[in-house]
Amino acid sequence: MLEVKNLVKVYDNKVRALDGVSFSVKPGQFLAVVGLSGSGKSTLLRCINRLIEPTTGQIVWKGVDVTAASPEEIRRIRRRIGMIFQHFNLVTRSSVLTNTLAGRLGYINPLWSLVNRFPKEDVRQALTKLDRVGIGDKAYVRADELSGGQQQRVGIARALMQNPEILLADEPVASLDPVLAHSIMKILKQLNQEDGITVICSLHFLDLVQRYADRAIALNQGKLVFDGLPHEIDDQRFREIYGQDAERIG
Repeated sequence: MLEVKNLVKVYDNKVRALDGVSFSVKPGQFLAVVGLSGSGKSTLLRCINRLIEPTTGQIVWKGVDVTAASPEEIRRIRRRIGMIFQHFNLVTRSSVLTNTLAGRLGYINPLWSLVNRFPKEDVRQALTKLDRVGIGDKAYVRADELSGGQQQRVGIARALMQNPEILLADEPVASLDPVLAHSIMKILKQLNQEDGITVICSLHFLDLVQRYADRAIALNQGKLVFDGLPHEIDDQRFREIYGQDAERIG
């Protein structure tokens, strides 16, 4: 169980990115986080694994207070929380395999990675993960030779190398066309259903939310304004989330 309790994040410029956000996530759930750009979605996801430090509030995962965890405890927690980024965050000059193996850096001696040496079992696992996301044949290709959709598959494979219990996907399809977006969302849904991985995914488009998520929460100016089933976001709820002048697409 992941619990977010009265979470607040105020940046140095006094912008209140999160304003008293509270919700819980059951193991194995696919939770979509929706809202306009600047509503606090990315800040929320990055607070969960403390890539961003919350100002006040609590994040409790499996009974552990993440917000009070020591640096060593945070390293252990992050091993089991995979992160998938909008802009992939790959080392583009390195091979797909090396980028995937970067997901093991929390488990091995960092010096090994400097000389690009990893245990044979990790290499075997990386090749298996790449096969699973559909790009096993690209293992030895440089990351910058891949399409955007292929690069995001590498990002997913890298996260899977952590053997995660939670995947935080921060706008994972925002830079992809609709066809590629669905292909990435199908992979995330498959991992959720077949492996029981909890997925917390920020998204812009309501059609993706309603097709892939079990539950949705919505943020508006840092406040939680909706928590329920995706199909419950009717026209009125949609305007509360996106503004009175917003028009639904899909």
